[in-house]
Amino acid sequence: MMNIFEALRESHDIQRDLAEKLVQTSGDTEQRRELFEKLKNELFAHSVAEDRYFYIPLMMTDSGLSITRHALAEHHEMDELLEQLTETEFSNPGWLAIAKKLSETVHHHLKEEEHGFFQQAGKILDDKEKESLAKKYQKEYNKYKKIEKDSLT
Repeated sequence: MMNIFEALRESHDIQRDLAEKLVQTSGDTEQRRELFEKLKNELFAHSVAEDRYFYIPLMMTDSGLSITRHALAEHHEMDELLEQLTETEFSNPGWLAIAKKLSETVHHHLKEEEHGFFQQAGKILDDKEKESLAKKYQKEYNKYKKIEKDSLT
């Protein structure tokens, strides 16, 4: 049985990979457009499911409140960078600078979650909750990943 931390890490690995590949692109290419859409959807599906089935349950505890606030602020920062990228032409020289800032923010956030938040959350949640939240997270995450697949076909 997978726990919430393992479930979240699976998406974290995808995010890291896509962010690294995206900043290697140049100009208005099909590769850049495709990687950007994949990363945008991955971040969206992950953050919706993570907020609902990791951060909101933690927010209900006094000890989970401050890590939750910090993480949600970083999610908001990533959303703003994604919005800037969406509004900027792919061929604009400034696009890559924003993409690099997004990649750095994603990497920082994931490292902080995996090396800080997860340990704190591990003390707050019991084993049953960790497994139950993983199932709910996975279902929600897959629902939003599916929406992306449907909208591309």
